[in-house]
Amino acid sequence: MATLATMVNWLFGQADDAPRQMLPADREIFRLRTVANEDIYLYVKRIDNSSVVREADPQSSGACWKLSASAAVAVLLLIGVLLPSAYGLLAGYNIQSLRQEQQRLVTESSTLELEEARMMSPTRLEELARIQSFVDPGPQKVVYLDAPKGSGSLAMNTKAKSIAKQ
Repeated sequence: MATLATMVNWLFGQADDAPRQMLPADREIFRLRTVANEDIYLYVKRIDNSSVVREADPQSSGACWKLSASAAVAVLLLIGVLLPSAYGLLAGYNIQSLRQEQQRLVTESSTLELEEARMMSPTRLEELARIQSFVDPGPQKVVYLDAPKGSGSLAMNTKAKSIAKQ
């Protein structure tokens, strides 16, 4: 071996040629511990159940039907209990959406009223009359509907009377 201790022994002549014997206590240090349950042998046997037929049990089908029916009744009762609260929740959503729509319609209505007020203002009507070349009627052509009783001038459709006389 090429370790430092071996080199020193070789150079200075201190060779230990005799093999060292291990004491029984030294052997015990290097011994492995036993594995737990290493003495148990497990044998796995293949089981073939292809030829086995299940025995009919007439009571089990009745029990299955009873269980299914009771589960269906329980589900129906649960739905019946939860349905009013779910309907109330949906109605709340509808009410809230209707309130939002009402608010939108009120805002739109006020916008339209403002636009109508702008369109019907006397300054705007005068401007439109000037653009379309409208002329104010003379005072002799104006017929007042709330004329005094003795004046004899009324706003009538004279064409309708003449057609009715014929």
